[in-house]
Amino acid sequence: MATTNALEELTEPGSATSGRGTALAAATAGGLLLGVLTNLAQGWLPGAWNQLANSGAIWSASAFIAGVLLARRSTLLQAAVGGLVAEAGLVVGYYGYAEFGREGMGSPVFPLVWLTMACVSGPLFGVAGYWWQRGKDARRRVVGLAALAGLFGMEGVMYAWDLHYTPQAVACFAAFALIPLLMARTHRERALTLVTAVPFALLAYSIVILPLQAVSS
Repeated sequence: MATTNALEELTEPGSATSGRGTALAAATAGGLLLGVLTNLAQGWLPGAWNQLANSGAIWSASAFIAGVLLARRSTLLQAAVGGLVAEAGLVVGYYGYAEFGREGMGSPVFPLVWLTMACVSGPLFGVAGYWWQRGKDARRRVVGLAALAGLFGMEGVMYAWDLHYTPQAVACFAAFALIPLLMARTHRERALTLVTAVPFALLAYSIVILPLQAVSS
């Protein structure tokens, strides 16, 4: 039954081709704009708070939002593509502005690292947004929302454990808790999402933060 539902989501007819193209173009443009804004925000935010502008959680949230918006008129596959173009656009916008609007982006290593990660996380969080918005059962809605919350839990662990930035850690852990509490549909789904988000956060820390630290060193 679960396999049948997943296949239905992939093949479900969407709106007209032009409408889907417009939605994907909007996701790309939104990603580019957010990339420029997050680069600018690094100069606007004081002290260590500027780390939040360079946040993988916030960057991947753009793919989640694209998946949510595309869920209303598109298929699961199209939501995955929307997440990809939104997050890849964000990386291009961020480093494009760094190159042409500031003093240059420096080494191409990190732009390539982030773009590679966007090609993986963009589709994943596009699907997560689709599942939360339009999942056919509670399991999909819980997993989709827990994935988003887990990103902020991942960054909370990084700020608390690695960087010792207490206010930023508190802000991330607050987002980690508030996302299930405010966005889940029922009390049961809120509890399940919060519980599921904990291992997601630890897994994301292991497969994202630790390799990035190795590249940085």
